[in-house]
Amino acid sequence: MKYLKRIALVLISLPLVLTGIFIFYEVFGMCANHLATQRQTRQLVAVLETEVPDIEFIDIHSETGNTSGTGNHVDCLSSVIFSTGMRQSDLEDELFQHYAYDEWSCFLKQTEDGCYRFYLNTSAPFADNIEGH
Repeated sequence: MKYLKRIALVLISLPLVLTGIFIFYEVFGMCANHLATQRQTRQLVAVLETEVPDIEFIDIHSETGNTSGTGNHVDCLSSVIFSTGMRQSDLEDELFQHYAYDEWSCFLKQTEDGCYRFYLNTSAPFADNIEGH
């Protein structure tokens, strides 16, 4: 009779324990993804400060989540708007030594007011996290 009670207790508590582990994993993944986005943005700002001598930052934006709206995945998005006296071709030569330019997830674009926007979108470490659904 003791064994039956123990088995029943295990069978009743097992779904609760597994649900708790799943929730912990998802929350841990969300935190790791946000930290990865912050690290990516900090690194991007550091590269810009190193490669562009007269840089003036206008806006620094980062976002974690499903940024494209297609599929169930999590992205790390970093977008920096800055001004400088350098030409776009010189900026591209300097910046794309550090990043792979592909016109979709990593590009440099001149805005209407003469500033530049550097856009970087990479996959998050926990790309299949609930945050991307």
